[in-house]
Amino acid sequence: MKILVTGGTVFVSRYAAEYFIARGHDVFVLNRGSKPQPAGATPVIADRNDLRNLLKRHYFDAVLDVTAYNANDVNNLLDALGDFGKYVLISSSAVYPEWAAQPFTENTATGINKFWGDYGLGKIDAERALSSRVPDAYTVRPPYIYGEYNNVYREAFMFDCATRDLPAYIPADESFKLQFIHVEDVCRFAEVLITTTPEQRVYNIGTAPVSGIEWVRACYAAAGKAPRVYTVGNDVEQRSYFPFYAYSYALDCSAAYKLSPPTIELTDGLKRAYAQYCALGYEIKRKDYLQFIKENLQVYE
Repeated sequence: MKILVTGGTVFVSRYAAEYFIARGHDVFVLNRGSKPQPAGATPVIADRNDLRNLLKRHYFDAVLDVTAYNANDVNNLLDALGDFGKYVLISSSAVYPEWAAQPFTENTATGINKFWGDYGLGKIDAERALSSRVPDAYTVRPPYIYGEYNNVYREAFMFDCATRDLPAYIPADESFKLQFIHVEDVCRFAEVLITTTPEQRVYNIGTAPVSGIEWVRACYAAAGKAPRVYTVGNDVEQRSYFPFYAYSYALDCSAAYKLSPPTIELTDGLKRAYAQYCALGYEIKRKDYLQFIKENLQVYE
């Protein structure tokens, strides 16, 4: 197939480009050309909101839109495309308001989430723009995505702590849960949508939620370590020392499981992520968690 992947140079879009190239597809990547291109892809160098006629002459069997963050992103790409087959939008579970009944289903009404704010609202607008113009398009709503090329300072933060033999600081709330999916399982599910034609158009995807301490221990275990763990009270802003909001949620992923259940367990996925972390094969956007811990949380030891 001839597939257009928006992005193609960072995390999910980069992994997706390589995933479909490895399966023998003719992959085009749309980006501004500021980073190295995936080997084997045909780059289309442009801003997705200023494409002119660069895409009109192509027919794409599938468009995998990883980088749409609002309605303009979707509308401008649709205006620039010629004919195409399937369209798959990678959206986000941030479209569900935090106060709605859990687990969130695909039928849960979308709305502002106080933890995700404008990011979630932008994704809602992107979904609506797409469904209004391409009613048979597919929308995928993942929780936290992790794995190779993850440039967000999540598992890499724990790897930094583990490799330096530093303790782990976690929220004291034992009920705090996190839900993940490995980047390869995101791509695998997108492949199912591209190669088949399921009737349902919106899907939650993800593995079973885990506690914060389970995630921390799995990250350290990937590095061959066991953490010294200190819990931090609610009087300390959680995002100042821990890479997730103080927000537990769960997605009902039963519809997606019927099509293609995730294949990568958290422990295995983190081992793969750690191997690439050690190889220094990608850029990580580090935050100042370690500095905050050094200056404010030594008392917990």
